[in-house]
Amino acid sequence: MISPQIQNHIDTLWESEIVPTLSKYIEIPNKSPAFDDDWEAHGYMDEAIQLLESRIPIFGIKNLTHRIVQLEGRTPLLLVDVAATDDTQGNILLYGHYDKQPEFVGWRENLGPWKPVLENGRLYGRGGADDGYALFGCLAAISAVETQDLPHPRCLILIEGCEESGSFDLPFYLEALKSDIGKPDLLICLDAECGNYDQLWLTTSLRGLISGTLTVDVLTEGVHSGGAGGIVPSSFRILRELLSRIEDVHSGEMLPYVNCAIPAWVEQQSNNLVAAIGNTVLERYPWSGKTNPASEDLVQLVTRNSWEASMAVTGLGGAPDPKYAGNTLRPFTSAKIAIRTAPLVDAKVAAEKLKHILENHPPYDASVSFDIDAAESGWCSPVNPAWLEEALQTASQQTFGQPMLKMGTGGTIPFMTMLGKTFPDCNFVVTGVLGPHSNAHGPNEFLDIETGKKVTGCIAHLVARAAVEL
Repeated sequence: MISPQIQNHIDTLWESEIVPTLSKYIEIPNKSPAFDDDWEAHGYMDEAIQLLESRIPIFGIKNLTHRIVQLEGRTPLLLVDVAATDDTQGNILLYGHYDKQPEFVGWRENLGPWKPVLENGRLYGRGGADDGYALFGCLAAISAVETQDLPHPRCLILIEGCEESGSFDLPFYLEALKSDIGKPDLLICLDAECGNYDQLWLTTSLRGLISGTLTVDVLTEGVHSGGAGGIVPSSFRILRELLSRIEDVHSGEMLPYVNCAIPAWVEQQSNNLVAAIGNTVLERYPWSGKTNPASEDLVQLVTRNSWEASMAVTGLGGAPDPKYAGNTLRPFTSAKIAIRTAPLVDAKVAAEKLKHILENHPPYDASVSFDIDAAESGWCSPVNPAWLEEALQTASQQTFGQPMLKMGTGGTIPFMTMLGKTFPDCNFVVTGVLGPHSNAHGPNEFLDIETGKKVTGCIAHLVARAAVEL
């Protein structure tokens, strides 16, 4: 049971220590390696992880050790090991990350990616909710349990620095630290979404990600569009035609290679989510003008977002700003594309098939390349044991006053797939604070502080309950 003393302890830590530290953390532009080729020389990763590590002692946790681990050429990782109390059994692995997405444009006045702003109970700035709070949420939960002299299992907190780049450093750390990690009985991940800010949300599935740059070259240099038009094919038109090979331009439907059969239980889960949050399914997005969603059926939209593949063009190259564009037929066009694959698809196999489809027999024999920079498979949670389901429901009722609900998530957390394959018997609790309008990866990202406190309270309940059940 979550006593008032536990929640009061957590609330105090959030107000006095966590929010001020996260404000300092937001100021550090420690962009993930995919967005900063010179991340090591810039030193922001080191600055961020050292800030996080420096605040560990203030939580007053007993029998705790911590260290920064860095393999050569890889982003540093923070490992915090809290010994079990007395003879308590079990091994809990708690996960988060500290690397950040790039700045993006569109921040409203007085806000910015590296500018912490506290407004109406929300802390704005890049990385506070995704995922700087994770370390402190874990520490505050364990600290609160100990203040009430409750037993807890061994808790190992792993905070990586490469998640926003597809976690390509993580397999090397999992291998190097396998003796430290041992065999987890329960994984708690604090890097997921929530359907609203009114209850605890459990993520049951994640889509995968295939990311790469598609480039079409037609000339060695730009030429007058009047002199070349009708003779030299447009690189943009060719790129558009190639994308149509993998995505239906009218419906957005993707090729079978990146989709899978949808389990029967997904529809009921989508129905439950829509019943709880209603039109928030749509209202959580900053729509422009009279833009319509892909469907009027909210349940269908939820299922498509969590269990069907989709593609987004996230960047374009080879074209000047329209304000400075001349009447020139450009020599090349490139597009960074992000394909979210269905949860059960092998992303590496699918990526190679997509590469063949995009590069093979290009229109006009243009020079075409699809350079893959990430191919991470999705994940689907195993069925939780009865005690864990009951503990989650109790935790949500006691902290939020509402039942716990489940949802599939359209994003990707590579660590889930890695751990699921390595430890098939592990139980998973994947949750987070990224609710409506929190806008991780985009402008005006925020952390809802009250939700952070309550999610931390739920984690404290699970840690204490695991001491009895594991």
